[in-house]
Parts: sequence; structure tokens; C-alpha cells
Amino acid sequence: MHLARFNRVPLGHFPTPLEKLENLTKALGGPNIYIKRDDCTGLATGGNKTRKLEFLVADAIAQGADILVTQGATQSNHVRQTVAAARKVGMECHALLERRVTNMGDGYEQAGNVLLDDMLGCEYSFFDEGPDMNEEGKKLADRLSVNGKKAYFIPGGGSNSIGALGYANAAQELVYQADNQGLKINKIIHATGSAGTQAGLLAGLHGLNAPIDVIGISVRATKDKQITNVHNLAVKTAELIGIKEELKKEMVVAYDDYVGSGYGQPTDEMVDAISLLAKEEAIFLDPVYSGKGMAGLIGLIKQGHFDKDENVVFIHTGGSAALFAYSHLFSKQMAA
Repeated sequence: MHLARFNRVPLGHFPTPLEKLENLTKALGGPNIYIKRDDCTGLATGGNKTRKLEFLVADAIAQGADILVTQGATQSNHVRQTVAAARKVGMECHALLERRVTNMGDGYEQAGNVLLDDMLGCEYSFFDEGPDMNEEGKKLADRLSVNGKKAYFIPGGGSNSIGALGYANAAQELVYQADNQGLKINKIIHATGSAGTQAGLLAGLHGLNAPIDVIGISVRATKDKQITNVHNLAVKTAELIGIKEELKKEMVVAYDDYVGSGYGQPTDEMVDAISLLAKEEAIFLDPVYSGKGMAGLIGLIKQGHFDKDENVVFIHTGGSAALFAYSHLFSKQMAA
């Protein structure tokens, strides 16, 4: 699996750390829990999208683009990292923000990631939930291009086969780190949404012939839909890389038990998971993605899903800036 043949622009701090969570492992009674710190990628507070954007922005540059167009939810980590990437390479960025969450108070559309979007100079507009946001983004890119600009559209989450190369590359990075530490990884677990992270990992591990299970904790879609979305993108990514062996649908594992009442909607398990990791390991998760991913890991441990001596790697996909849009869930003063 030789990814150097694909265009790539350096945007992040790699490799990100792979660390054992000693306190959390002890608190939960095993298995051995490790964390891959992709919240430390460095681009505008970091996150998993930076890996995808290194390949996507390089493709945009190769096509002569001067504006990036993308879409995401109001508190989108992807939008924040995309506009940051645009600024790093001297481009403009236009984003469409979908109001998937409307019950978090007036400050929800000003705090957290939206505040950082403003500071980065992102041009954005809000949409009520419902339309096909990728189609709306393509329309905006077309309008901008007609008006003399060269716009490059990046789908939500950066989740196409080019973007997923970022996590095929992350699979190589993770396996290399584990080999150097003498660590046999049994399972990888993370929050899965737009599918690019899980699909890229699956394609990358498949290409490396590394028999490690990847478990996605869905933050929006039903289990069956998420598995289909991930598999479709994983197959396309494997084809792009040039992997000949079939990537079977049975390789995709996802759970939808931790979504709660909907995307971006708090759950008690998410709040408990974020609070536990902060107190035990001084690591901050986010309430939309990694918090629910960690809630899934904790839930599966309590259900006896893992053997006590297994080594499980949790991928921290970043996004702690969104905590400030959900501060009422964690602030002692606001609770009082």
C-alpha cells in the first residue's frame, strides 16, 4: 500500500500519540485501553478531519482551486478544520451549516466551533435540517465558479475516497507505532458518522493484511445504514489504493445503541463518559462524536464484549471546542 503516489499537503502534526489509559483501564477493570490522540493533529485545535484534508486540499490545489466549499452541522468539527486548511494554503472557504440541533439554546450558533469559524474568516450560511446538504454545497460551488472563482467541493466530513486515504494512512501509522511498542492490537473503536474514518481504517488495515477489528459507534445513522455507508466507501477507497482482495461487508461492525434521541442530542452515557475521561486521564472529548464513541466503548466493556487481557485502541477524533456549546451539561455553576 503505497500512498506517496497521491497528492498530499502537510497540514497536521503526525504521528499522533498512542498512549495507554492506565487510570481508565483500572477504573473499568479491563481490557487494556489505549488512545490514539487524533485530537492532537494541530490544525485549529486538531481532529480527525485534518488527515482527510491533507489529501483533499492537495487535490484541490492540483485542480487550480482558490475556494473550498463544504457542509456540516452547526457545530461541525469538519467545517472548522476545512476553513483552517483553506487559510493555511491561501484559499477562501464557504460553508453550509445545517441546523440539526435546535434545542440547545441561543448561544449554540455562536459558541464552540462556530466561534472558531468566525475567527478563521469562514463565510457560512445556515440551513434548516432536511435538504441534501452535499447537493446544496455542489450548487454553491457551481455558482461561485460561474462568477469567476475556481471552487472545490468537499463533502460533509471529508468523506469520499480521496479523504478516506487519510485514515488508510492512519492505519499504517498506528500499526507501525504498535509494532514499535510491542503492542498487539485486538480492537479499534471510535465514533462513526460520515463514514470516512472507519472506511479508511478498514481499507488501510485490509491492504496491510492486519487482522484488527474496527468497531464504529454511530452518532446518527441506524446500524444497518451505517454499515452499508461504511462498506460502500471502504470498497471505493480500497479500489483507489489498488487493493485487489475483496473487502467483505462482514468486516464492517457498527452499533447504534448510543445515538440517543438523535444527532448532537445529549445522553447520560455521553456526559458520564466525558466526565470520567476528564477526571481519570485529563483528556477532553466532545459531546457529539468522541463522547458518544467513548460511551459505546464503556457500554461494550460493561456488557463483557472484550476479554480482560485484550488491547483496545480508542481513536479520539477531536472536537473538544464543541464542549462550549454544551457547557450547561458540565458546568457546576450553571447546574446550580
